[in-house]
Amino acid sequence: MHERPMVETIKIRLKEKRRFIQVILGPRQVGKTTAIQQVLNSCRVPFYYAAADLPAPPSTQWISNQWELARIKAEGKNRVILVLDEIQKVAYWSSEIKRLWDEDGRSGKNIHVVLLGSSSLLIQKGLSESLAGRFELVRFPHWSWLEMKNCFGWSIDQYIYFGGYPASASLIGNENRWRQYICDSLIETALSKDILLLNRVEKPVLLRQLFVLACEYGGQVLSYQKILGQLQDAGNTVTLAHYQRLLEGAFLIQGLQKWSGNALRLRNSSPKWLPLNTGLISALSGESFKEWRNDPAKWGRLAESSVGADLLNKGIFGGVEVYYWREGNNEVDFILRKGSAITAIEVKSGQKKMDTRGLLMFKKHYPRAKTLIVGCGGIGLEEFLEIPIAKLIA
Repeated sequence: MHERPMVETIKIRLKEKRRFIQVILGPRQVGKTTAIQQVLNSCRVPFYYAAADLPAPPSTQWISNQWELARIKAEGKNRVILVLDEIQKVAYWSSEIKRLWDEDGRSGKNIHVVLLGSSSLLIQKGLSESLAGRFELVRFPHWSWLEMKNCFGWSIDQYIYFGGYPASASLIGNENRWRQYICDSLIETALSKDILLLNRVEKPVLLRQLFVLACEYGGQVLSYQKILGQLQDAGNTVTLAHYQRLLEGAFLIQGLQKWSGNALRLRNSSPKWLPLNTGLISALSGESFKEWRNDPAKWGRLAESSVGADLLNKGIFGGVEVYYWREGNNEVDFILRKGSAITAIEVKSGQKKMDTRGLLMFKKHYPRAKTLIVGCGGIGLEEFLEIPIAKLIA
């Protein structure tokens, strides 16, 4: 059974004697629940598991009920692990967790709490409002190329097209079934349960259209004004920016900001749209693997999106920020920053001419920056995706 690197982090923390709240945060269907079950079955400590993924969002009483069952197991100061899955579904969950956690601290109950969630905005809000100083965060991103290759024996082309959803790996022999699974079980569930059910969204059609456009224009810079010109539902740029944050909070897309070295200009730039898993792009397109692979221009954009998604997912662990850069006609696909270290990355797929003017111009502005070419004339795509991000930025 494949075990992700983050699982070892969970195991180490659960072996510690001190009480803490461990929060496991990541997209749907990337193995959060499977990982915690692996840990629980191996740690030889009594545990109680419950999931809030119910047809209707449960009340805080649901948390209290599960907590009491864990307390029963903790009689006599026994150590017990309480796992609450999809915790963001419970309104005001963080305040209730804080109340019960502090009660246990006063009474000497030895309950270690593990919370699993798939909505970054709702989880982070609760952590900052109620649980400051009481939790540790473990991030579970989309699966990497190495993980999909080692676990399922995929080729690099399969990874670029089908993306990094492990549960979909057994379906790729039937592309229609695979596509239906991605659209129904992943996209629709994330939109309806993680966003629309738990957030105030006045124009749900507009939010869905924005997501589709973000996938259609994956890897491209598109301003809010241009997006509004293509949408059927009337809206404004403030609404679009809000919906973008909701989609980002559900780990579906990321809007890269333009690198300028100036924080104000970063916030005001038009985003470069990147789905965090290329399977989202392929599934929504309705086109087959063969159709994508036989179109060099489209395949090049998909490969670039795969690189961008990989950098964003790896950057979560390394504390690395990802941007793009453009000045006039000169552009660099991705800029990595950690502290004062900067790396500029240009992705050159087979159909692109060897034009490095963007990198040269960026280097002129930032002489200390490291530059890399991925693909034609540089490091191979497969090799690049296997490099730890710490080595890219060092």
